Amino acid sequence: MDRDLPEQRRRLALLLRLLHREYAVAIEEGLAGAGFGDIGPGDAKAFPFIPPEGIPIRDLALRAGVRKQTMAQSVARLEQAGYLERRPNPRDGRSQLVATTERGRAVRPVAAAAGDAIEKRWAELTSPEELETLRDLLHRLLERIGQADDTAAARLTSIDDDPGH
Repeated sequence: MDRDLPEQRRRLALLLRLLHREYAVAIEEGLAGAGFGDIGPGDAKAFPFIPPEGIPIRDLALRAGVRKQTMAQSVARLEQAGYLERRPNPRDGRSQLVATTERGRAVRPVAAAAGDAIEKRWAELTSPEELETLRDLLHRLLERIGQADDTAAARLTSIDDDPGH
């Protein structure tokens, strides 16, 4: 990227957001191509954070980095479409857990394949070594943020790196 760009175009947050948008578009296209076109824009964000035993909406929202109301709306749409279901929470009778249905569990491998394809494309546009270096640096930064701030650590937990799941 050209170092002569205005400072705002070089901000890490903007660059990460733009990359995330490209990634999300590729996932949505992959899901639509596999027959999951009824998953609305932005609703796919719930799937990576739902463990097999289910999760309360407030925790799902925290992990996905969205407001509870926004996640509740996504869950309602995905539940209506048959991807998610609500179950009683065995640990707290006042709340429910959100869990994937059989149809919902079929989404994850399709989304993962679409993610693999976009990362492969990005490795072709840069190099496999550069993409791996970027991945390592981002992992290291996330790890250090989590170590320095317990509140951030809770936000940074996904089912793939949470030892409790």
